[in-house]
Amino acid sequence: MIRFENVTKTYPDEVVALHQLNFEIAPGEFISIVGQSGAGKSTLLRLITREDFPTHGAVFIEEIDISTIHPKDIPYLRRKIGVVFQDIKLLTTRNAFENVAYAMEVGGVPREQINKEVPQILELVGLAGKAGSFPHQLSGGEKQRVAIARALAHKPLLFLADEPTGNLDEINAMEILNVLKKINELGTTVLLATHARELVDKIKKRVIVLEEGEIISDEEKGKYKL
Repeated sequence: MIRFENVTKTYPDEVVALHQLNFEIAPGEFISIVGQSGAGKSTLLRLITREDFPTHGAVFIEEIDISTIHPKDIPYLRRKIGVVFQDIKLLTTRNAFENVAYAMEVGGVPREQINKEVPQILELVGLAGKAGSFPHQLSGGEKQRVAIARALAHKPLLFLADEPTGNLDEINAMEILNVLKKINELGTTVLLATHARELVDKIKKRVIVLEEGEIISDEEKGKYKL
């Protein structure tokens, strides 16, 4: 599904964020991209969503070099990708149902389909009883699960989670991890960018470790090794 070929990203101040990355991700994998702050995790995800370009090398999604995509086709690419961040950014004047529904409304999904699918998505993330709750009525973990539900609204093939547990306690972090694992079990490819060692160790899936923009480890069923 994803292939990085000799990808280097250098910013104008000569800071090398990523250096000669080579790896592939197969459909249906769950991969943790781990490393300390500044290791290059967020830069890597921005390259996948075409928010940024490699300085050298190429990023392929489904065998397409996404740097060659015409700007008008970028929204189509991004509809294949669900993204959730540490900074949740829910619509504060809309309840959980409406936050998820809004993502579908923007995509032109018919109201009948929205009314049918939003409850199913909320149930998937464990929020079946919170559809009418507004963000200020939800815990940090519940807000993050609404954000995940919103990112799932367009049925992405690929799900990117950038430090989704960074502001959560251990119990809520584990709930988010379990939701991501459930999403993966349904067939969606998941990339989790994190520095949370204890979470990565519990996943027991492939781990790619970044250090100063370079891959220092790539192991199946790995652990976060420094």
